[in-house]
Amino acid sequence: MSVSRLYVEADLVTGGEAPLGEAQLHYLRHVMRRPDGAPLRLFNGRDGEWRGTFEARGKRSAVALVAERLREQQPEPDVWLCFAPVKRARIDYIAEKATELGAALLQPVLTRHTMVERVNLERLRDNAIEAAEQTGRLTVPEVRQPVELATLLAAWPTGRRLLMCDETGGGPPIAEALAGLDHAGRAAPWAILVGPEGGFAEPELALLRRTPDVMAVGLGTRILRADTAALAALACWQALVGDWRHPTPRLAVDYRTAKARG
Repeated sequence: MSVSRLYVEADLVTGGEAPLGEAQLHYLRHVMRRPDGAPLRLFNGRDGEWRGTFEARGKRSAVALVAERLREQQPEPDVWLCFAPVKRARIDYIAEKATELGAALLQPVLTRHTMVERVNLERLRDNAIEAAEQTGRLTVPEVRQPVELATLLAAWPTGRRLLMCDETGGGPPIAEALAGLDHAGRAAPWAILVGPEGGFAEPELALLRRTPDVMAVGLGTRILRADTAALAALACWQALVGDWRHPTPRLAVDYRTAKARG
């Protein structure tokens, strides 16, 4: 039997109980056909990963009985993904794949050419949780309310570098820019900003270029869709600055195998 892995809100301690929601109960009981006592792996973003077991308590209630810790909580790269919202299936894809790629925070950004203004944050978070469960992550990215670009930049945290994907060709290639960072640049917290399908408006580009800690970069000669550009930039950052520079733990391979089995 493959082991189901679940994100829970409760603290995880030996001998404790973590309440499971109705959706989790439905998944375990009706989708995965798990009986009482079925093994689980649990994480909450704070206490590492734990071994547990499933226990139903009536038709609509269940808990995870917490046994022992399997992995200590570990630091993850501090990189945000700021992106202009796109249509439903593609924004779901951004949330899922950005979680797999290690984004710590998902920030929808409203720009002059943004075509989608209403964002289902609960759906985004559900996609992020599912991706974290399936890929062995110990955290789930924070999902923030959409914000206007000018408002985001006005409150930009001091010292957080912002990698802006500039479709006008106003910056060096992304790989060249990231490979040339010094130690302080690599150690700094980062964010990646990708605009809408229509690109940033000229006043927005001017505002970005006046903002401290912004690095404009190019993503090559091909025209990328907004969701492709966001994930390509995040992958480049992970490869050149983030945790892809370190050996991949065997555990991550095990989770991919489990995901393939369904």
